Amino acid sequence: MGTGASKNSDGGSQGNEEREENLDQAGGQLYISLKMENFKLKGELIPHIYGSVPLVGSWDSSKALSLERESASMWELSFVVPPNHESLDFKFLLKPRYSNSPCIVEEGPNRLLSGGMLQGDTRMALFRLSADEVLEYRVFIKADRVSPFDLAASWRAYQENLRPSAVRGIPDVSINSVSEGPENSSSASLELDLEHYVVPAPSSNSGLVYAANLTETPRSLTGFGVQLNADGSGNTSSSKEIGTTGDRPTTVKDMTVIVPDPSKMYMGSGMVESKSVGTFSHLQKQDSHRGLFVDRGVGSPRLVKSASTSTFFSDLKLDTESKNSMPAAAGAVAAAAVADQMLGPKEDRHLAIVLVGLPARGKTFTAAKLTRYLRWLGHETKHFNVGKYRRLKHGANQSADFFRADNPEGMEARNEVAALAMEDMISWMQEGGQVGIFDATNSTRKRRNMLMKLAEGKCRIIFLETLCNDQRIIERNIRLKIQQSPDYAEEPDFEAGYRDFKARLDNYEKVYEPVEEGSYIKMIDMVSGHGGQIQVNNISGYLPGRIVFFLVNTHLTPRPILLTRHGESMDNVRGRIGGDTELSEAGEVYSKKLANFVEKRLKSERAASIWTSTLQRTILTASPIGGFPKIQWRALDEIYAGVCDGMTYEEIKKNMPEEYEARKKDKLRYRYPRGESYLDVIQRLEPVIIELERQRAPVVVISHQAVLRALYAYFADRPLKEIPHIEVPLHTIIEIQMGVTGVQEKRYKLMD
Repeated sequence: MGTGASKNSDGGSQGNEEREENLDQAGGQLYISLKMENFKLKGELIPHIYGSVPLVGSWDSSKALSLERESASMWELSFVVPPNHESLDFKFLLKPRYSNSPCIVEEGPNRLLSGGMLQGDTRMALFRLSADEVLEYRVFIKADRVSPFDLAASWRAYQENLRPSAVRGIPDVSINSVSEGPENSSSASLELDLEHYVVPAPSSNSGLVYAANLTETPRSLTGFGVQLNADGSGNTSSSKEIGTTGDRPTTVKDMTVIVPDPSKMYMGSGMVESKSVGTFSHLQKQDSHRGLFVDRGVGSPRLVKSASTSTFFSDLKLDTESKNSMPAAAGAVAAAAVADQMLGPKEDRHLAIVLVGLPARGKTFTAAKLTRYLRWLGHETKHFNVGKYRRLKHGANQSADFFRADNPEGMEARNEVAALAMEDMISWMQEGGQVGIFDATNSTRKRRNMLMKLAEGKCRIIFLETLCNDQRIIERNIRLKIQQSPDYAEEPDFEAGYRDFKARLDNYEKVYEPVEEGSYIKMIDMVSGHGGQIQVNNISGYLPGRIVFFLVNTHLTPRPILLTRHGESMDNVRGRIGGDTELSEAGEVYSKKLANFVEKRLKSERAASIWTSTLQRTILTASPIGGFPKIQWRALDEIYAGVCDGMTYEEIKKNMPEEYEARKKDKLRYRYPRGESYLDVIQRLEPVIIELERQRAPVVVISHQAVLRALYAYFADRPLKEIPHIEVPLHTIIEIQMGVTGVQEKRYKLMD
């Protein structure tokens, strides 16, 4: 508050003196800010100030002004000195907030503030509690001369922020809600042609993409004359089909593939392997960092434990594996990662989810959803699709005979690419990867035993088996496979492709062996979202538990999810962050247009629901929408800016330059003082994501910019580092379409 120049014992510049003179003539007043800091708090004693003017008690300790706690160690008080009392004598005292006893006055002479300048040194405030005990407070005093107009503007802003909420009396959950009245209902003048408002989506999610094409690019097969096409298939200079006859394109059979030995990599000079936690630390750093380092963000630096001692060190310059050994996360995810790092077996720090199931059972789609969920939580996760490896090395046009169990060359070729994919995944894990999703049929016990042998001592394997007995769903998946899979991209005859895939499926069914070994999760008839069951065996640990919980709630039922920010608020107009103000005139117009849009878009979806935050700007935006249940979620509240709540970015830059720069450097991890970071927001949004996955009907989410950035990043599979920069404009609806073909996006801009 205030724009006048600060004065201290060193005096001010000539420009400041001229401004002070002008403010004096304009009736400027002194605005005093006092702060006291002490790290050894004493019971219920609270700092107070009393002094020579009535404002501070006229030397009556019972009328002293109490300082307010700003942080765990800091107390603060600001007040305006009346024009006729600009010479202020005062002292600090300690006493309970609502009692005058005990009352301990600071030692030493009175402090004198005259004309905005503190006379003498800003000395420590000393309080003698007993003959042997003295309590010390550091004192910070700042005086600004401000104009009455500045004070009036600040008071108006203060009053606006303290206005009673306009949504009191609206229940947290309302069923079959109706619009608030004819003035708020959708009118003919707001009739919308939905397609007229469509605007281009910034991401690539607006079209259909075959899920397997988005998986990890096979690195073991690069650099050997193989070119990876956009559809996920591969080209080589010559080819030969394995174990079949015909005129189909063929590929090189005897290609040599070099897989580096991970155990011989990443061991530079000056490094020691930590046997207890499976990381590396610089020898010269081990004695220089004691205990745990915790910054205001999360996820860095990492913990390193010496092989010879039980002391943990924090090393700020670790190798690649250590840097990625913990997720970029906050809250429970970070706590679980630390516990696993300190207490779990080495191989448990790397998790392989190995898919098992017949073709057309939803394995790849399930793997893609799980990959997206784990990445969003902050875990370094990659999806390895063995079919992509097969197409790259042996061509995309293999017939059903290639997949016969009695075709030894075909079996050898398929096992070879499975081993290559597994070795790629393990190598990536040893470079710092956390969770690998291994996507293939893996339909025999012999194949699964081969994978377990490759992973022994390097990562923990959990088999994820997808079983489906609904012939309608299987038939639908087969047809989608023929339409989208690169295996049939060059087959112009749909029926010929259909017959070939059915023959391939018969070959797999003849030798299929359900999972009964090791740790496993069985999803039985779960894809429809209607019933089904999950069986688990030998599953333990935080992350496997989260995976099971996610899978219990996921399904393939197509439905739209509409994301939109609230209508423009008064704080949006003023450029202030946070707050809980009402809508502006433009915001009220948007709320009516949104109601009209929802009514038209979801007119046949009476099971849809409206979700808002608990802040009134979202509740007021939703109020004209009638006929749908409305639910308020505290988890959907805007990112909390802490002490910066209600400020403009210019005010933060001016008054808190270090905070401004820290946020600018790393918006993902930056946490507002006594507020939240984007990673904190992601953690509190996990229940929202789980419920959105579980819902089978459309949902309209009316929330805030930071929250919608995080939700959108989940559906669009955007990297965490991009979340704070995702564009989510006002008065725009983002429609996310979820279903068997993946996630597509459409945007509607209802207003400028």
